[in-house]
Amino acid sequence: MTDSKTVQPSEARSSAVMAAGTLVSRFLGFGKTWMLGAALGLGSTVNDTFINANNLPNLIFLLVAGGVFNAVLVPQIIKASKAPDRGADYISRLLTLAVLVLLSLTLLVTLLAPWVIELTTQGYSAEQKSLAVSFAFWCLPQIFFYGLYALLTQVLNANGAFGPAMWAPILNNIVAIAGLGMFIWILGANVTNPHTLDNWGSTQTFLVAGFSTIGVVAQTAILLVPVFRLRLGLRPKFGWRGVGLGQAAKLSVWTLLTAAVGQLAFLYVMRIATIPGTERLRLERAGDPAAGFLPGNAVLEVASQLYLLPHSIIALSLATVLFNRMTRASQDGDRGALRDALSHGLRTMAVATVFGALALFALAGPLGMFFSGGKVQDGVMLAQTLTILALSTPFMSANFMMSRVFYANEDARTPFYIQLVLAIVNVVAAFAIQFLPYDQIIFAIAILYTGGNILSVIVSAHFLRRLLGHLDGPRIANSYIRMGYAALGSAVAGAGALWLMGSYSADGFAWSGRIQALVTIVVVGPVMLVAYLFLLKLFHVTELRDLLQPLLGRLGRGSAPSAPTGAAADTSRDTAGHRERTTPERATVSVDTGLIPRISGEFDAASFRAGPQVEEPAPHHDEHQTASAGEYLPSEDVPTTARGSFMREEIPLPGRRTFQGPAGRNPHFSARSEGRRKKKR
Repeated sequence: MTDSKTVQPSEARSSAVMAAGTLVSRFLGFGKTWMLGAALGLGSTVNDTFINANNLPNLIFLLVAGGVFNAVLVPQIIKASKAPDRGADYISRLLTLAVLVLLSLTLLVTLLAPWVIELTTQGYSAEQKSLAVSFAFWCLPQIFFYGLYALLTQVLNANGAFGPAMWAPILNNIVAIAGLGMFIWILGANVTNPHTLDNWGSTQTFLVAGFSTIGVVAQTAILLVPVFRLRLGLRPKFGWRGVGLGQAAKLSVWTLLTAAVGQLAFLYVMRIATIPGTERLRLERAGDPAAGFLPGNAVLEVASQLYLLPHSIIALSLATVLFNRMTRASQDGDRGALRDALSHGLRTMAVATVFGALALFALAGPLGMFFSGGKVQDGVMLAQTLTILALSTPFMSANFMMSRVFYANEDARTPFYIQLVLAIVNVVAAFAIQFLPYDQIIFAIAILYTGGNILSVIVSAHFLRRLLGHLDGPRIANSYIRMGYAALGSAVAGAGALWLMGSYSADGFAWSGRIQALVTIVVVGPVMLVAYLFLLKLFHVTELRDLLQPLLGRLGRGSAPSAPTGAAADTSRDTAGHRERTTPERATVSVDTGLIPRISGEFDAASFRAGPQVEEPAPHHDEHQTASAGEYLPSEDVPTTARGSFMREEIPLPGRRTFQGPAGRNPHFSARSEGRRKKKR
C-alpha cells in the first residue's frame, strides 16, 4: 500500500489543477456573456434569436442522448477500463457505435432545422424565423461534438486523467470570445452601431454562431491529445452484439425517463420565453418606445448563469464528494449515517449558497449594468430578473444534495416522480404565463423557476422522510437561520456601501457605465464577504470551517481528497477491523440531466465528468471535529450549530447523537416510530 504521505501532495496538486480549470472556465464564460451583450445588445431581437438557437444543441442532446450517455455508456466505460486490455476493445466498439449514432442524430436534426425552430419558438415573424434557422444550421452540429466530448471525457476519467476535461472548455470560451471580439472590431459594438434584423448578414452570422460551434469543436478536439497519450490503441470496431448496453439501458430506464421529462418541460418553457422578443420586434417596427422595456430570453439566460454560480462552484463539488459517503452508508444499511451525511452536506453547502443568494440580490443592479451591453434599461431588466431568481439559490442546491440520497440508495424511480411533479407544474404554469402582458412574461418565468426550486425541496423532503424517518430538521433549521442572519447583516452592509457609491440613484456611479458597475462590484463584494465571515464567527456557525477545510485541501493547504479512482472497487475493514467489506463498482456521475432547476441552456461540461471516488477511512472523532487524513469533509459527532453564543444559551437539539441514554429510550422519538424503523431495518 502506498504511503499516504507520498500520495497526498500529488492528490492535492491534481485537485488544485482541476479546481483552477473550473474557475478559469467560469470566469471566461462570463467574459463571453459580457462580449455577447456588447456585440449584440442584451435586449435585442438578434441576441434573443441567437441564444435560443445556440441553446438547442445542448437541450436536444440531453433530451435524446444525454440520459443514455450518463446512465448507460459512462458506467460501461468505467467498468471496461478495469479489464486486462484497459477496455481498449470494448471502448473502441462503444465509441464506434456512439459516433455513428451521434452523426446520424446530428445530420437528421440539422436537416430538420426549420421544423425544430418552428417547434421551439412561438410567434416568430418570417424574417426572425429565417435568421433563427440560419443560426440553427450553424449551431446544431454541436450535438455531435457534445456527445463525443462526453465520451472522451469518461475515457480519460476512467484512466485517472481528470485535468484535461476541466481545462478543455477554456479553449471553447477563448474561441467564442475571439469571434465576438472580431465582430466588435469589424462591425462595431451594438451601443454605437445597433445590429438589427434589417442590417444583419452572413458575416455577422459566421462571427457569432460559426465561432460558437468552432469553439465546441476545439473543446472536443483538444481532448484527443491526452486520449492518444493513453496508448489504448482505440480504432473503429464494429460488432456490438453482446456488449451489454441493452441490459444497462433497462436498468437505467427511470433515469432516462427523468431526463426526458425534465427536458421536454424545459423546452416548452423556453418556447414561451420567446414570445416577448417577437412583440418587441413588432413595436420596434412601429416606432413604439415601449419596445425597450420588454425583456427577452437573453435577459433570462444571463440572469440564469449568474444565479447558478454559487451552485456550480460549491454545491456540485460537495455533493459529488458526499455522494460517496452516502453510498457507503446505504450499502451498509445505516440510515443514521445516510441522514447525517445529508444533514452535513446541506449545512456545509448553505454557508456558500445562502451568502451567494443575498450577495446576488444586493448586487443585482451593478451586475445588471455590467452585463447590459451598455444600455441602462437592459441592465435594469436584468437586475429585476436576477433579484427574483437569486433568493432561490439555496433551495436549488439543497434539492440537488437531497437527490444524491436517492441515487446513493440506488433508487432512480423516486427522482422520476419528483421530476414529473415539477414538470407538470412548470408546463401548466408556463401555459398560463403566455397570456400575461408581454412585459411580464420573463419575470413570471423567473418566479416560476423560483417557486419550482422551493417546491422541489418540499417534495424531495416528503419522500426522504419516508426513507430516513426524519431529516435532522431542527439542526438544519438552526444552521440556516444563523447563516440567514449573517447573510442579512452582510446584505445590509452591502446596501450601505452601495448607497455611499450612489447606486440607488438613476444617475449614480454604478449606472454611469459598465466599468463603473464593475468597480462597484469589486468594492462592495469584499465588504459583504468580510461582514458575512465576521457574523458567521459571531454566531458560532462552525460549518464555515467544514467548508473551508476541503477547499484549502484542494489548493494544497489542507487535507487533500483521496486519489481519484473512478469506480474502482473499494475494500476496507469495518470499525472493529474483523472483516472486509467490498464496495461494488460504481460510477459517480451526474444523473441530473433532466432537473428543471438547471435553467440555463448552456452546455455544462461538469455533467459529464465522473467525480473521483473518495476513499474515506474509518470515522475518527475528536472534540475539535477536524478531518482525518484523507477525508474531504470532517465527520460529525455533535451538532455544530447548537452551541451557545452571547445572544442565546446552548440548545440541545433532538437526535440520536445528542441522546446519551439506552437505545430505544430516546424521548425525542416515540416508541411507535422506533418500532417502525427497526422493522424497516
